[in-house]
Amino acid sequence: MMFKNIRTRKREAELKKLVAGYKVHGHPFSTNTRRVLAVLFEKGLSYEPITVDLQTGEHKREPFLSLNPFGQVPVFEDGNVKLCESRAITQYIAYVHSSRGTQLLNLQSHETMATLTMWMEIEAHQFDPPASKLTWELVIKPLYGLKTDQTIVKEQEANLEKVLNVYEKRLGESKFLACNSFTLVDLHHLPNIQYLLGTPIEKLFENRPNVRKWVGDITSREAWKMACDQDKSWFGKQRK
Repeated sequence: MMFKNIRTRKREAELKKLVAGYKVHGHPFSTNTRRVLAVLFEKGLSYEPITVDLQTGEHKREPFLSLNPFGQVPVFEDGNVKLCESRAITQYIAYVHSSRGTQLLNLQSHETMATLTMWMEIEAHQFDPPASKLTWELVIKPLYGLKTDQTIVKEQEANLEKVLNVYEKRLGESKFLACNSFTLVDLHHLPNIQYLLGTPIEKLFENRPNVRKWVGDITSREAWKMACDQDKSWFGKQRK
């Protein structure tokens, strides 16, 4: 028992050290950065924000490229561990802190693990492509003074509608997409959904009762509200 307590205290000390050392290089308005912030807040974890100025293209040149040669935010640092790709980062945090905060990984069996993984792939390969393009055209472009391409909007709206038809059926069988509890699958959808709710695309979510309820449930989570509110405290520190 004594050795178990020593191991437990050692593990707790290691986790505290890890938390204190977390750095997120990104931008609070970035969909991918917000995805990572949401997981951190669901787990009750702190982090050091390091701003990467996307408007000036800082992510496309050194020294940022030494962190991520693909020139995309965010980059997550945990000591010697440096990760890019927001979905990989969220899984890392959820695994490391599996016993803390919201249980975002349902790995009770091979079946539940496979279902969770399947729906994460669906989000990444079916939902995200049209949703990201719509966010770019309807939200980001206007912020930069660029003209929205309505041809692309129409095409991607049709693509997203097909995905949401599948979601409507699934959410009639399950409270959330992977299972009956909130997981990384649902969280991964949040950034694009939040931006699209302020556009004409909102009707695609509103017109589907099961999807509408699901969207209401996930966007009202306190951790997500905190992730969306980080612009107020983020910009105090620039990248070194």
